[in-house]
Amino acid sequence: MTSLRRSTGVAEEMDRPDCDPTLLRRTYAQFPLVNRAVAGWRGNYVRFIRPMLRRQPETRILDVGCGAGDIAINLARWALADGFSTKIFGVDPDPRAIAYARQALRRANLPSDALQFGETTSSQLASAGEQFDVVLSNHLLHHLAQQELQQLQVDTEGLCTGIGLHSDIRRARAALLLFGTATLPLAGTSLIRRDGLLSIRRSYTSEELADRARPGWEVQSQRTYRNMLLWKATGYG
Repeated sequence: MTSLRRSTGVAEEMDRPDCDPTLLRRTYAQFPLVNRAVAGWRGNYVRFIRPMLRRQPETRILDVGCGAGDIAINLARWALADGFSTKIFGVDPDPRAIAYARQALRRANLPSDALQFGETTSSQLASAGEQFDVVLSNHLLHHLAQQELQQLQVDTEGLCTGIGLHSDIRRARAALLLFGTATLPLAGTSLIRRDGLLSIRRSYTSEELADRARPGWEVQSQRTYRNMLLWKATGYG
């Protein structure tokens, strides 16, 4: 079977500033459903983040490109349920995403100091000298141009005192078929299916991502059709 060639020339509809606002909002509303099914962050929390929470009285976590905010909200809920104190900051340069995430946060019934969202970037935070124990992202890497992917790694190294976790789709024909079939009921209701299928085509194989990783970074293949771009600060672990 021939490999699935990576698509680089077509942008996702939700990244367009003039995309349909109703479809965009519905897409944000469906992110939690899709992420629960495919993103695997409960497992990442247990494996990578919860051990850090046990090490110190309060952990600062940065979610880069937070989108609708559901990953950050879930992390805050899981930490709270486990009895840990966290300060989570979700950032995205798109004001539409931040507006939606803040609305979701108001509905989440979390302590007021557990989580906040802001319209900014990892580079701006790094320039400001901010520091976090964990820097993470979900489904961000395939949106980035080559130079932007390198910059995200540089920013993470500057921002992070513990562990960097950038999780994304791993491109495969089977992933395209499974996602296309599973999201048929959502076709036309939002941008999830169209953009999701394009996201798979824009994403990296493990080998391609490893070729783009800076020294000190590693790529781990995860279930199902996932890549984790992982970095640990000196002395961590």
